[in-house]
Amino acid sequence: MASSIKHRSSEQTFTFVTPPADASIEVLNDFYWTNEAEPHALRRKLILAKHPEVRKLTGYEPKTKWYVMLVVLLQLSVALYLRNTPVLSWKFVGLAYVIGATANQAIFLAIHELSHNLLFKKPLHNKLFAIFTNIPIGIPYSASFQPYHQLHHKFQGDEYLDTDLPTRFEAIILSNLLGKVFFATCQIFFYALRPMFITQIKFTYIHLLNVVHQLVFDYFWVKYFGWKSFAYFIMSSFLAGSLHPCAGHFIAEHYVLNENNKPRGKDIPVPAETYSYYGSLNLVTWNVGYHNEHHDFPYVAWTKLPELRRIAADFYDPLPKVESWCGVIWWFIFNDVNTLWNRVKRKGKEKHGHKIDNLDDN
Repeated sequence: MASSIKHRSSEQTFTFVTPPADASIEVLNDFYWTNEAEPHALRRKLILAKHPEVRKLTGYEPKTKWYVMLVVLLQLSVALYLRNTPVLSWKFVGLAYVIGATANQAIFLAIHELSHNLLFKKPLHNKLFAIFTNIPIGIPYSASFQPYHQLHHKFQGDEYLDTDLPTRFEAIILSNLLGKVFFATCQIFFYALRPMFITQIKFTYIHLLNVVHQLVFDYFWVKYFGWKSFAYFIMSSFLAGSLHPCAGHFIAEHYVLNENNKPRGKDIPVPAETYSYYGSLNLVTWNVGYHNEHHDFPYVAWTKLPELRRIAADFYDPLPKVESWCGVIWWFIFNDVNTLWNRVKRKGKEKHGHKIDNLDDN
């Protein structure tokens, strides 16, 4: 059934009707296109004008590195413990799901913090520590993540530069029940492989160092502790981006779901394109659920995001939010109005395949 949503502007009230699953293909199969600028830069300006004390929250958080090292040590310890355990046993898979996936999701998001230079004062130190943090993922990841993630922040919604967005091909093929199950189960592959098909980034010595360091670590780990132990890293990484509670943040952050859906069309205001989550899973994900706050102020460390929300509550409380990451995965898969088309997009600033340089924050 379709549901109605009222939106009040300064001039008039619009009533939107969410399109039912059997609406015409022209209505359902398209993204939310907009010519408006992404909302975070404007809100940041307004918040700073009204709450200038927010400026004091910016800067790196030195104690984060100690927590990250504990998570890395945890993963190495569990991998060592499982070195003689059959990979497909309940014990192996259970530990990989409960401990490994949760820990590797924390590692993915620690690299996210490092991509904003929020652990050390110097950007180079953040890049090098990210290479160390990468160890339990099993494959080199950290060096590529930073430039693509910077593009996501600087060009949110850009059809070529924001590689967080699903492509039209993905939306056409996967916007059905089985497709959404596959997408939610294998999200990690989409986030890892999609960028290289959309936007090329310059290969730097940091990428080379990341690759060499990870391959050397993997070689010696397998040599001394075996393939089963190494398989724990790979399984943990896969499950961290699959049907795991913490993986709900991938969809929750920018997909327009459930009652936030509006009909696509000319002169119809686009829905909110970023959503925050304030639940308990933030405790193991460096507060990544505070996602509107993070996009508004990407150089505020995870420990300060709750304080940012408290100070600027008059801006953040009225925004639509997500109540459950587990619920997001369920609603995304089983609610017909939720598809891969439900993202806000902007016409691209660069041509397809254009190589991106000079994204380094040094």
